[in-house]
Amino acid sequence: MATLHNLGFPRIGTKRELKFALEKFWQKKIPVEQLQNTAQELRKKHWQHQQALSFVPVGDFSFYDQVLDTSFLLGNVPDRVENLEGTNLDNYFRIARGRSAIDTGCSCVHAGEMTKWFDTNYHYIVPEFTADTEFNLDCKTLLKQISEANILGHKAKPVLLGPVSYLWLGKEKDQSNKIDLLDKILIAYTELLAQLATRNVDWVQIDEPILVTELDNDWQQAITKTYQLLGNSPIKILLATYFGQLKENLPLLCELPVAGVHLDAINAKDEVSTLIDNLTTDKNGNEKIVSLGIINGRNIWKTDIIALLSWLEPVAEQLGKRLWLAPSCSLLHVPVDLNNEEKLDPEIRSWLAYAIQKLAELELVGKVLNDGRASCVQALADNAAAIESRRSSLRVHNQTVKKRVEAISDDMSNRQSPFAERNTLQKGIFNLPKFPTTTIGSFPQTTEIRQARRQYKNGDIDQASYQKLMQEEIQHCVDIQHQLGLDVLVHGVPERNDMVEYFGEQLDGYAFSQFGWVQSYGSRCVKPPIIFGDISRPQAMTVEWSKFAQTLTNKPMKGMLTGPVTILNWSFVRDDQPRSTTCLQLALAIRDEVLDLEAAGINIIQIDEAALREGLPLRRAQWQEYIDWAIQSFKLSANGVSDKTQIHTHMCYSEFNDMIAAIADMDADVITIETSRSDMELLDVFDEFNYPNDIGPGVYDIHTPNIPTVEYMVNLMKKAAKRIPAENLWVNPDCGLKTRGWAEVKPALENMVKAAIQLRG
Repeated sequence: MATLHNLGFPRIGTKRELKFALEKFWQKKIPVEQLQNTAQELRKKHWQHQQALSFVPVGDFSFYDQVLDTSFLLGNVPDRVENLEGTNLDNYFRIARGRSAIDTGCSCVHAGEMTKWFDTNYHYIVPEFTADTEFNLDCKTLLKQISEANILGHKAKPVLLGPVSYLWLGKEKDQSNKIDLLDKILIAYTELLAQLATRNVDWVQIDEPILVTELDNDWQQAITKTYQLLGNSPIKILLATYFGQLKENLPLLCELPVAGVHLDAINAKDEVSTLIDNLTTDKNGNEKIVSLGIINGRNIWKTDIIALLSWLEPVAEQLGKRLWLAPSCSLLHVPVDLNNEEKLDPEIRSWLAYAIQKLAELELVGKVLNDGRASCVQALADNAAAIESRRSSLRVHNQTVKKRVEAISDDMSNRQSPFAERNTLQKGIFNLPKFPTTTIGSFPQTTEIRQARRQYKNGDIDQASYQKLMQEEIQHCVDIQHQLGLDVLVHGVPERNDMVEYFGEQLDGYAFSQFGWVQSYGSRCVKPPIIFGDISRPQAMTVEWSKFAQTLTNKPMKGMLTGPVTILNWSFVRDDQPRSTTCLQLALAIRDEVLDLEAAGINIIQIDEAALREGLPLRRAQWQEYIDWAIQSFKLSANGVSDKTQIHTHMCYSEFNDMIAAIADMDADVITIETSRSDMELLDVFDEFNYPNDIGPGVYDIHTPNIPTVEYMVNLMKKAAKRIPAENLWVNPDCGLKTRGWAEVKPALENMVKAAIQLRG
């Protein structure tokens, strides 16, 4: 009998209940007890969805981020919140977002640095370490959730981030080496496993996702040392890896004295037989459990069950009861329930599976392995019909688009002149001051804006009424920027629901969900559009909005676009052709829009590539192939313009230092980046790399409601000016302002402009 389990479940709720509860709590509209009750009810529902499994994951629920949860579990809480008023949960939210519900005014707490979780669009709060870091276990929350599951009749499998991955993901705040903290952290994990063993827990899942990356000898030894110690625990350990192949770490994993291992059989299918053949026995001499991630936890396409069974049935026969089956990774990265999608095109809907449907696929595979294909004839036939429908659909393939991609030439990706010549020409045209100020594109999306979009989408107001409402909001945004004294303006993009979805809705080859929400961080949820076919742009997407905005000002007005790599990486992408091909199709569509904006008189155009780095393969040896087609796609989209047109790009939280040469190769006239949470540490790379073009290091952290002071922003820019010539620096927020309120945005931008004026002096 194959054992079925799950590595983690989406925590936001089918209708984003967690998001709304969190935001009401932060706004002091509900007490903490109501927030906790919402969380408990969500956990109950999530376990009910998984009740057919042999185990339910416990510890995968989080109010903000599972890495931050681990920091609080281990008592690794930054000193800056140590003596503040409030509870542990208040301090948790202070590190997550700079303040909790009890804080008023401008909080002095610096939020924790945030970056991408491996190659996903999920963000985690970076653990902080010093040589004096101590770990003091506080597992009350986890133990309480285990009790909840037990009372409801579920068999709990606690889910923990492994100690080595936790250290690897963190950052030293002094000159220490974080790996030297291993002995200390292992004391806490040993104590935790002992506590779990007293709570009717047989198995614990410990995630070590760094095993799919290239590890040097010190980190490999840290893995070995950790599990030689933890393997002696009275509780059985399932060591989980996901997101990629193990490669040189595979022999290491096979030798570890744990009771079982989980392998991502979507990304590392070729390693399954090697793993099985080389696994040693556990500490008691028993053959180890092999857990295979057979359902894709990162995308929403239905599994081809027949093809999967043809490969899996011999493996099941070989392993027998030693075989466990699960999704490839936590289902955190997919929406919750396809059954809520009432408006999605029925044919496309038949090709999809969300988290609950993926668990149903897992149950189907388990039943076939246990009872034979004859027990599931109709279910297998339905699955096969859906797979064939997608494979043969004429809606998927467009020969005109394919021919256009084949006709791409190298000269389409190059600007007419080098940056130095363009820069001189552009300075003469725009006549901007030193330290020019701008924003990243979006302004607060008020209730009124969202209501107008919803009314238009539902047919409650006509096109003319909607356009008038949006133009009034654009006028409002432009007026405020004039009052603040910003140098390069934006129209505030009130017409856009999401920076990817807005474009996808106007491109052929895309489909859209109503409830396909996934968590990006905290209460921030995104609804990735679905690329199901070849991509083309039937008509201009942004030109009329930008043209209207330019009529309202004599200052430069930036056209605002999302770049092809970000549209790709923040979508659910078709899996029947290389991602590089799909990205080139997107690049051609954005190129058409860029050229139309230029023809309309918009001479500063920002093409956001917020997700450029997150598409990097987890192994450096595979980077260059991705970099080649990703940078080509950006340049193809941007570089058809004349020298007088200034191209900007923007990148969100990411450690881009290790690909700075590729970013320079993009040849954008101006790049804006998020750096304020890292206290400009992300700019250390410029000590050694002579970045040739202009750059705007963010000075205003928009992911917290805190309002930065003039002094704070001046100091950040002075740190930047030690690395980058002042004449190449712009002053801007970290990111777009759509998630903030005007009451925060106005004073923050006012301070930002004052900071720029002070810097000029």
